[in-house]
Amino acid sequence: MKQGMRLVALALLGVVAMVMNATAADIDLAGKSTIESILKRGELRCGIDSGYMPFEMTDKNGKFIGFEIDLARELAKSMGVKYVPVNMAFDGIIPALLTDKIDIITAGMTVTQERNLKINFVEPFIVIGQTPMINSKHQGKVKSYRDLNDPAFTIVSKLGTTGEMAAKRYLPKANYKSFETETDAALEVLNGKADAMIYDLPFTSIFTAEQGGDKLFLIKEPFTFEPLAWGIRKGDPDFINYLNNFMHQIKNDGRYQKLYHKWFESTEWRKNMQ
Repeated sequence: MKQGMRLVALALLGVVAMVMNATAADIDLAGKSTIESILKRGELRCGIDSGYMPFEMTDKNGKFIGFEIDLARELAKSMGVKYVPVNMAFDGIIPALLTDKIDIITAGMTVTQERNLKINFVEPFIVIGQTPMINSKHQGKVKSYRDLNDPAFTIVSKLGTTGEMAAKRYLPKANYKSFETETDAALEVLNGKADAMIYDLPFTSIFTAEQGGDKLFLIKEPFTFEPLAWGIRKGDPDFINYLNNFMHQIKNDGRYQKLYHKWFESTEWRKNMQ
């Protein structure tokens, strides 16, 4: 074989070897996908934090219900597996994902750059924002979230949430207290022990409408932009591909609109709450 032909042949062999190695790596990566463990187990373990209206809640019979719960049930159905909600404190959900105690976070989690350094996010399923829910003794005095940035005010939110982050970032002069649940924080304002709660719309809207009476008022215009999305472990392109395609499908085949109407535009579900 001539020298030139020998070099060409060696180059071709090198290309073939590279392709084979890349293919083997792809197969190995696919085999390690969370999809495979979900299908093998026959269960989709979803990390939730019940109490976030109307995304994930517990009804009077102890059943988990809500908009995001229903979306995750549809996901499990699409995979032909059982939906298994794993309820826990919100600040423990990312650690639970990273230690393989759950397969996916479906807990009304806002996409932030800090969180995105630790986990990957699916295409957002909804966009919300932070709103101030305020004790009525401040009616007429507080007209913007900016008015709360004063040491005279005590602001509350839920531990580890973007409500807490927003309160600390935008209202640094105010006194701040955190609570384990959003309901406890909201009751603090309702009972006059705090001046305002910074938290997600629609929770603040629903709580004000249901329990506020003449004791609470809401500044309805959100002052932050917050996409909510499901979270998964890094290094799993097959799972995120499946989830993004699922999200595209459900948003365009009528199921998403049906669930949105059920949880955001109708009040029928509220009679099943505790």
